[in-house]
This record gives sequence, structure tokens and C-alpha cells, in this order.
Amino acid sequence: MIQKIQSIFKIPELRRRVIFTLAILVVYRIGGHIPTPGISADALGAWFDQYASSGTLFGLYDMFVGGAFKKATIFALGIMPYISASIIIQLLGAVVPYFQKLQKEGEEGRKKITQLTRYGTVLISAMQAWGVSMFLVRLPPTTSGLSVVQAPGIFFNIMTVITLTCGTIFIMWLGEQISERGIGNGISLIIMIGIIARYPDSFMREFSQLINVHQRYLVELCLLFIMFWTIAGVILITQGTRKIPVQYAKRVIGRKVYGGQSTHIPMRVTTAGVMPIIFAQSIIFIPQTMATFFAPGSFIKTIAQYFTYQHEVYWIVEGLLIIFFTYFYTAIAFNPVDVADNMKKHGGFIPGVRPGKKTAEFIDNILTKITLPGSIFLAAIAVFPYFINNIFKVDYGFATIYGGTGLLIVVGVALDTLQQIESHLLMRHYDGFMKAGRIRGRRG
Repeated sequence: MIQKIQSIFKIPELRRRVIFTLAILVVYRIGGHIPTPGISADALGAWFDQYASSGTLFGLYDMFVGGAFKKATIFALGIMPYISASIIIQLLGAVVPYFQKLQKEGEEGRKKITQLTRYGTVLISAMQAWGVSMFLVRLPPTTSGLSVVQAPGIFFNIMTVITLTCGTIFIMWLGEQISERGIGNGISLIIMIGIIARYPDSFMREFSQLINVHQRYLVELCLLFIMFWTIAGVILITQGTRKIPVQYAKRVIGRKVYGGQSTHIPMRVTTAGVMPIIFAQSIIFIPQTMATFFAPGSFIKTIAQYFTYQHEVYWIVEGLLIIFFTYFYTAIAFNPVDVADNMKKHGGFIPGVRPGKKTAEFIDNILTKITLPGSIFLAAIAVFPYFINNIFKVDYGFATIYGGTGLLIVVGVALDTLQQIESHLLMRHYDGFMKAGRIRGRRG
């Protein structure tokens, strides 16, 4: 592995791309520590520690932005408004003819969709920033009498909206610069680095617990063993594909013969990626989030008790929601009818299956079958940290390393980035990262 890393820095272009990517990520992390004017980070952090645990929407949002939301920094909104805008545009592409037309127009259509996504990001950022400013103003003082907002008022709201919206636009620009001049997908890398930024603190808390409780040495060894196989399982499922063979008929145009080659359609086991877990967690965190605004003993507080990560109801409901959203998002992201039509236009067919409607039904049948184990795996990975937390009595932040949204994003983005690096190495006649086989990213 050391030789492979040395090979990266022997190629001038790849070296520049890697260094540029690391520099951009450093800028992003620095911005994540610059506080928004007019806010007491200590008072806000105390409120988060007391009321907004990782089992709420606030905690989920804070995970994606690497703790910037908890500190109310200029990057508090992170890249999530861009992700929200992208999801909305993608969902509209399934029901609105205008967006369907753009998706089929090739490069020009993609440029138009990218521009609309940017406009949507600005709009969503401004709306969320206004909501955050109102939320911060209404937070009660801490037990020591320290207020979160030092000087509430309309000027504070306007300043917060401008600051947070500009922060999100700057992060979006950083991500685009990485994708264009760096290595890997910029937006994905920014999300991943925000998640990884929480790992050192979790490891330090677990290490301090190991020092204080000497009987935990065997437990820690078991946890390391489980972590290794959990990551291996996530990599296996992330790269898992079902290949449908496709044959293209020969066509003679003039004196040239086109087609005749054999290829395949790679259908991933987890076509929906990490989106089902994000959707499911966004819904299941609603009771806990609402409960933070109600007094003890209220009806909402009673309902919220069943939706904590220590309760079995939470696990069951989240697992069922993930299975549902896996099928839902897969149906949006992959259209068998479009695939069958494109194959028919280019003279392609699946051996033994008639082109057109029968091909679409055949692909849809296979997609339904491989999505079931994929959805069950996603549900198992999502609830796995809760089992680790309850069985081994570890810190919940440390338990999240064993599964959930964070692990799937980190593994998927790492595979994508390594695949791009390996492509650069192979193009210049260097060995890849593996002596046998090739790294396949989520888009590989």
C-alpha cells in the first residue's frame, strides 16, 4: 500500500489533484469553526447536550455538517440544502414532463438541471437560514443565565440568513471545484469529511473508558473484530451487482459493420444507496424533535418515549421504513421501461427475452428480487449501532461507527475516490491498489 501511495505522488497531474482536494477539505474544516456573529456557541452547545441528542433531527443534521450546526458556525447548514435541492429535482424528473425532457437531452440537459439545482440550493438555504435564526432566538437561556442570541431582532435574523446562505453557496462552490480540479466527487467528499471529523472524539471517549474500566479489554477486542467484518460486509453489498447479459445485433451501414458485441447491464443490489436510511431517519426522528419543544408529561412526550434508540419500537419502525423507501427510491432512480426502450432503439436485446415490454418486465422482475436483500441489509445496518450500544454499553457516538448513514456514506465515497485514483494509475501504466481485481465504486 505504501508503494501505491508513492506512485500517486510520482504522477504530476494526480499529485496536483490530490493536494488540491486536501487543501479544499482543510478550508471546509476551518470554516466549520468560524462562529456566526451574535451567537454564544457555549450556550448553544449546552442546549444541544441537554435536549437535542443524536436521536433528533438536529442531531442527524449536525452529523452531516461535522458538528458545525451544534456550534452555529458560518457552515452550519452545510451542504444539505444542495442535497435537498438535488433530491427534489430528481423526484420532479419522475412526474414533471419538463424535467423528464431535460434528463434526456444529454449534456445540455444536465447543465440546465445543475443550474436549476443551484437556484434551488439558494432558495432552500435562505428558507432554512431564516428558520434557524428564529429557532435560535426562541431558545431559552441556560441554567447559568447565558442567552444563545446576544442581541435578538430583525437585524440579527437578516445577518444570520445572509451568513448561513453564503456559507452554503461557498461549500457548494468548494464541492464543484473538487469535482472539476481535484479527485473524487466534491459534494460526497465534503459530506464524508464532516462525518469522519466526529470519529476522533468518539474514539477518545471510548479509549478513556477502556483506561478507567480495566475489564473491558476483551470487549474492545470483540468490538474491533465486529467493526472489521461490518465494514467488509458493507463493501461487499455496496459493490454487489447483478449482471444482465445484453446482445447487440449487427448492422451494416455503407461498408462498415456496427454492433454485434456482447455487454451487460450492471444492476446494483443497493440501487437506492444511502437515501432510504436518510428518509427513514428524517421521519422517525420527528417525535423526538417535537418533544424537545413540549413540557414533561405531555402527550407528545409520551409518544416520543417509544421512539428513542433504546426502545424496540424504534428499531422495528425504522427497519420497515427503510425497506419501504428502498423500493420507493429504486423505482424513481431506475426506470426499466426507459432502459428497454433505449436498448430497442440501438438494436440491443436480452437473449431469450423479446424486446420492448417483455424486456422491461424482465428487468423489473430482477430489480424487485435483488432489491429485497439490499433493503433488508440497509435496515440491518441502520439498527446495528443500537444493538452495539445496548449489548456492549459503549458511547452512542462510538456505536454509530458500526453502521447507519455515516458508515454507508464513508464506505461508498471512499470506494468512488479510490476508483478514480486507480483509473489514473492504470492509465499511466502503474499498478492499481489491488494486485488482483479492480476497485468498483458506486458508479463503477
